[in-house]
Parts: sequence; C-alpha cells; structure tokens
Amino acid sequence: MQPGEEFRADGRAARRLDPAALDELTRLSTWRGALAPALTVGAVAMLAVAGAWAWAAGQWGWLLLLVPLMAGQQHALFILAHEAAHYRLFPQRALNEAVGCLAGWMAGLSMRTYRVTHRLHHNHLYGPQDPDIALHGGYPRGEGYLLRKLLIDLSGRTAPKTAAYFLGAPAADRSTGQALRPLDDTSARLRAQAQTDRRLLALWQLAAPLACALAGGATGLLLYALLWLLPWATVLQALLRLRAVAEHGAPGALDSPLQAARSNRLPAGPLGWLLRAMLFPHHVNHHLEHHLYPAVPHYRLPALHRALQAQGLLQGAEVRPLRSTLARVTGPRPGHG
Repeated sequence: MQPGEEFRADGRAARRLDPAALDELTRLSTWRGALAPALTVGAVAMLAVAGAWAWAAGQWGWLLLLVPLMAGQQHALFILAHEAAHYRLFPQRALNEAVGCLAGWMAGLSMRTYRVTHRLHHNHLYGPQDPDIALHGGYPRGEGYLLRKLLIDLSGRTAPKTAAYFLGAPAADRSTGQALRPLDDTSARLRAQAQTDRRLLALWQLAAPLACALAGGATGLLLYALLWLLPWATVLQALLRLRAVAEHGAPGALDSPLQAARSNRLPAGPLGWLLRAMLFPHHVNHHLEHHLYPAVPHYRLPALHRALQAQGLLQGAEVRPLRSTLARVTGPRPGHG
C-alpha cells in the first residue's frame, strides 16, 4: 500500500501471537468471504418478501416486527463494508471492492470513504484524531445517559449525523478544536476512489426507490420507505451506537492495547443468537482481537480469540460478558458515584 493507506496493528503489545499461527489466521478464503454477503442479502430478500406478504394480508403487527429485523440486516451490511474497507472480504482485490461497495451502497454509505475515516480510528485510537470518540467516548456517564441517547437514535434525529460521518464530513479535533478532515489524511488515490464511490452511492440511492416504484407502484415505494428507510433512520442508529459503546465505552485503560478495545461474550441460547444477528453480526463481538490484528478476516476472529487465549495472551484483557459491559458503561460518572 502507498503511504496514507495503511491500517496499523496495535504494536504496543509486548506479547505477540506466533507468526506461523498468524499467517494461517490472516489467510483469506473466497468461499468464506462470499458466505457472509450471501446470507445477509438472502435475509434481506426474505424479509422484503415477508413484508410484501404482510402488507397484502393486512398483518400490520408482523409488518412492524420486520422493521427491527431489517435494521439488523442493514447493520450486517455495515459490517461487510467494514471488512471490505480493511481489504479482508475477498483475496481478489477487484471482488473485494465490488462487493464491499455494493454492501455500502445498500446500507447507505460509501465504503471507500469509510475506509479513509476508519483508518483514523485504528491508527489514532482514543487520540484527538480518532473520529469515533463522539460516539463512544466519555463513559461511564450514569444510568440514564445511554438510554437517552438511544431514544434520540430511535427518533431519527441521529441519522443525518451518521450519513455525514460515512460521507467523510469534517469533525472537530478534540485537542485543537479545529476541523478534522478525514479525507485529507490519506493518499490521493484513496481520495479519488472515495469521491467516485460517493457519486455511485448517490446514483444507487436514486435507483433503489425508483426500482421499487416500477416493480410495485405506490405500494412498492411505500414498502421501501417502511422496510428500508424507517429501520435505517431509527433502529439501525441505536444498534450502531450500542455496539460502539460496547466495544470502546469505559475502557480499562486508554494506553493499553489489551484494554482500549473490548470483546463481548454473548449468552448461550436464543438470546445469544439474537444478539449476534442484531448487535454483533459477522463475529464483530471479537473487537479487541480485531484491533490487535486487523488483518484477520471476520470469519477467523473466533479462531484468533481461541489462539490468543490458549497462549495466555488475553490475560488482563477487556474480554467480558455483554451484561458486565453494559453495567460498566452505565455506571456512575467518576466523582459522581
């Protein structure tokens, strides 16, 4: 990669995984890379068909139930775009870019613009250039703060800020107060790719409702609004916040690679499966491992976790049950307990 394009592994860790094991864990697989997009797009299609049936049958309760379920699949599309932004979806670069951009367009984001912004999060974690601080920083803030934020997300008021973030809008540098322009901190090649991708995203966002209108008339357009725009603007925003806070809120220590990011253990049974589908699709609950080794694709993160654990490299790390994480981030503010 050219300067200004790299994702840096967290090199502060003194204890590192065996290189031979790491080589295997970073190996990309075409069929495993294809499985996640196939499952996600298939689920989206099934939910859309179910929505059309519920509308035709007048089953309004079932129709409303599909809204959060569709938001979960939109969240999964975000994660696929994240994988492609790291060049970890397919070993074939052209296929990685094509599927990653398509997943991004469906989810309402520019994957190649997000690639530029997300570099800052990895390369400057919890530093003044980290663009994600506004979402997950400052915790714990007491019991009511996170709930109030989630209610704002569900109202739709957060959606414009999310759209601006994923289009590379400037944010404030916490140390200077000056505008932080993510697209300036990268190579000219990635900037040009991001600009082209944003234009294609705009075309997709015009074509999608038009296709629904052509296929189903006013009903098709209404179902698009109800089953795609509504979950995106409401439930998805809450899922994005809750996951970000679970990954980075109230870290054990900002200067420790094992405690600045967190992996969340999920309960067994139906609740665990629901959390995986809605909040942590495609193994993103292994977020600490992702920060330690961002070259490992999502489908090998559970194996990476087991390898690190077997070698004692997660001792003292932020790996905790999700219930414990939520108790931590909703605890009293320091000095207010």
